[in-house]
Amino acid sequence: MRVVLVSAVALIDVDGRVLLAQRPEGKSMAGMWEFPGGKVEQGETPEEALIRELDEELGIETWGSCLAPLTFASHSYADFHLLMPLFACRKWGGTPHSKEGQTLKWVKPNELRNYDMPPADIPLIPILRDWL
Repeated sequence: MRVVLVSAVALIDVDGRVLLAQRPEGKSMAGMWEFPGGKVEQGETPEEALIRELDEELGIETWGSCLAPLTFASHSYADFHLLMPLFACRKWGGTPHSKEGQTLKWVKPNELRNYDMPPADIPLIPILRDWL
């Protein structure tokens, strides 16, 4: 089974809320809520991929020194195995906005369970809730 490396981030605002993005129509798992991020490309580190993805998807800038490794997800889907480091980030430049048609929502950690998330993301919820 092929392993897919995806880097994700819990963007945390001054009120302690976490940013979720809803997967747009036409993508696999459309309508589900996830942490921003994306696939790590050949030659990239997970941090570099996240910095690129945050610019492409949300129009914000951050830096490797602002990405704190928090935990990771390891989950087998039908046709691939997902390995996803999750970083925490409290500092970025700009205001997150949708650049790819996804709906964005700031969510309190204790309300994350109320959102339909991909199976790989669900074990991350209690870690975030306890950490924040």
